[in-house]
Amino acid sequence: MDVDRTTGGDVSPRLSVVLADDHLVVRAGMRLLLAQDPAFEIVAESATLPETFAAVERHHPSVLVLDLTLARQSSLRSIPDLLAASPRTRILVLTMQEDPAFAREALRAGATGYLLKEAAAEELLGAARQVGEGDTYVQPSLGARLAVTGPDLPGTGTDGALTAREVEVLSLLAQGHTNQEIARQAHVSVRTVETHRARIREKLGAETKADLVSAARERGLLA
Repeated sequence: MDVDRTTGGDVSPRLSVVLADDHLVVRAGMRLLLAQDPAFEIVAESATLPETFAAVERHHPSVLVLDLTLARQSSLRSIPDLLAASPRTRILVLTMQEDPAFAREALRAGATGYLLKEAAAEELLGAARQVGEGDTYVQPSLGARLAVTGPDLPGTGTDGALTAREVEVLSLLAQGHTNQEIARQAHVSVRTVETHRARIREKLGAETKADLVSAARERGLLA
């Protein structure tokens, strides 16, 4: 359930945080830890993907602390849509998955940080602050193993900047589908499709429909 924890009266700028984890005890621990630091303000908690989307769309938090599994559903593929719903939100994945492949996919999908639940309390605070301020944070033990895949991560070239969902939207746009048709096929809102479309245009420098079709052909998305 989306638990609204917005507070008022603080004149100091703070990093608003949504905690998304399906274990109440884990959320309670994170809440207690972050609440002790005046840099953070916990605005909501969630235990499922629908609740997380609702919390993000309502609060547009600075940071979303996200577990990779919520109520037996993988949240990995939802990262692009969460970012589309709140483009300014930074996602810090907090998980037990120590396989670097998960970290690589989370970063490619648009997450800004990846931290294991075994991390020390101070590391969580530091990671949340770093991510909230716009920097990338990766668990040090995973950093070395991810270094060799740097060229494939977001922000390392124009082609690599497209997320999996943006590639899907680009393909459907190039095939002539309307925003409404794409929304139905992708099971997202028309507004989310419009956000993806705007991001695709910006990343590819595509101003016209012909530019989008050309970009899709270059990526093998059209016959």
